[in-house]
Amino acid sequence: MTLSIKIPSWASKAKATCAAAGLVVGGAMSPAMAEDFDLEALIAAAKGEGPITIYASTGKIKKAAKAFTEMYGIEAVGSKVKGAAQIDLVVREAQSGNTVGDVIISSDAGATLAQLLGSDMVSSWTPPDLAGDIDELSQDPLVVWRDPSVWSFNSENTDTCPVANIWELTGDDWNRRVAMPDPLHKPSIPDWFNQMEMHFDDDVAAAYKAHFGSDLDTSSKSATAQWVEALAGNAPLLTDSDGDVADAVGTPGQAEPFFGIMSSAKYRDTVDGGLTMSICQDIQPYMGFYKPGFGLISNGSKSPNAAKLFLHFMMTEAGVGPMVRDGKMSGNSAIAPHPEEPSGVVQLRDRLTPHVAETGADDFDMRQDWQDLWRISYNR
Repeated sequence: MTLSIKIPSWASKAKATCAAAGLVVGGAMSPAMAEDFDLEALIAAAKGEGPITIYASTGKIKKAAKAFTEMYGIEAVGSKVKGAAQIDLVVREAQSGNTVGDVIISSDAGATLAQLLGSDMVSSWTPPDLAGDIDELSQDPLVVWRDPSVWSFNSENTDTCPVANIWELTGDDWNRRVAMPDPLHKPSIPDWFNQMEMHFDDDVAAAYKAHFGSDLDTSSKSATAQWVEALAGNAPLLTDSDGDVADAVGTPGQAEPFFGIMSSAKYRDTVDGGLTMSICQDIQPYMGFYKPGFGLISNGSKSPNAAKLFLHFMMTEAGVGPMVRDGKMSGNSAIAPHPEEPSGVVQLRDRLTPHVAETGADDFDMRQDWQDLWRISYNR
């Protein structure tokens, strides 16, 4: 899978602000930059500043903040703030000149790229000494973790996935038997549709030919749009959460179990929640997607060095460990999968569509269009 990536247009707009704060925005780090970076000097500067607050979409940020404080003696408070509420909070703080959140780890990629990084509210910084293990797609902005969503099946009575191709989900055999988060309520789903159309539409078209034996006419509408229409028309079960998808798919005792797409974090319920499910590893063209958790620093922070040090910490096992255990994948490729992570998704990462930040703002702009397409196509 080869993608042509360029530095996003918003990055150059922020360079002057970042340079003044000693931040580095975007792009791969040169060996000289890594050599010039002095972690001990950063630690010393951070200890001379005040405490920091971190906003993230997961409650496990509280564990990470506590571990950071124990390691460096710098008070850090983690606060769980999700999605649109997080974006709104950061915007209001910046507009008021009263910054509380020093570090933001945002899971709403489209809104982050469209509303925050295009302004002077936040900056992205990639630790130069760790950049060699952070791939290009994860540097601009910095991806602290990736949260995979995977096609999954009930494995109570079989180890074989019953679906080989996503186009099968548009047929009679799977009518009213596919479970997924509601695209009208979960922005990552329409953002996924847009990413597929912009970067992987040829693969969706090839999957159509593999399943139906003929070429799909894409002269007036993309393969992805036609798949979305057909899937919506097959009356999938729409849920308010990934946990509800997991319950629909993994509950034992079903004669005709659901098939669905959900966060890999829900596989923790196969350990202590009684669910029986497995990842559909070989489904074509991809077994799912991931949404990034972007690590950002508020430009209004009174503790910018402590904020940088926290992001450095989160790119190590000591910081991101609680999230990796829960099924997320570190943006640092040198961090191994957690041995107790139950889904096994990290070993299958090449079968997920990556998130391309270059077009993330387009995902945000196109959300309403994808939601409208879903709304008019959905068969209740």
